Amino acid sequence: MKRLLFLLFGFLPFLGGFVSCSNQVKARQPVSYHFQSGRTVLLRDGKAYAPKNAPAAVKRAVAAGNRLQTMSYQWGGGHGGQKAKGYDCSGSVSYVLREAGLLKGSIGSKDYFRYGQKGEGKWITLYIRNGHVFMTVAGLRLDTGGPGGGTGPRWKPETRRSIGHVMRHPDGC
Repeated sequence: MKRLLFLLFGFLPFLGGFVSCSNQVKARQPVSYHFQSGRTVLLRDGKAYAPKNAPAAVKRAVAAGNRLQTMSYQWGGGHGGQKAKGYDCSGSVSYVLREAGLLKGSIGSKDYFRYGQKGEGKWITLYIRNGHVFMTVAGLRLDTGGPGGGTGPRWKPETRRSIGHVMRHPDGC
């Protein structure tokens, strides 16, 4: 009986972990940018402009993303409290969310599987897979990889495949 209880309670946490992973909302469509007045960011000469009707947090996120545009890619970069010389994927997303008032501190890419709410957000969506995270802010992708070139965090209007990613969003966004 003790052995049965041990097996049951010893493996139950692992089974719960498997169930929660399958409970994520999987991204099924490519991530594409199409400008829509009043609904999406306007991208001009590499700088993003938030819609006038966007919530304040979204405007702050766009401004933070703009500040990253000249930064280089640095593995592990952007996880300190101070401005870094370079940013990796999760450091970039953490910086933008922190500057927007939507995250305290900084988290690694795997921790975004538990951030915020499941599914696509109205204004901000995070796309997470093992080893990588990127985001869209008012329809425009901020990413350190994928189509669009450049090294480091960049606004990228090019379409990116999202297969293998799950979607999450900040509360209220």
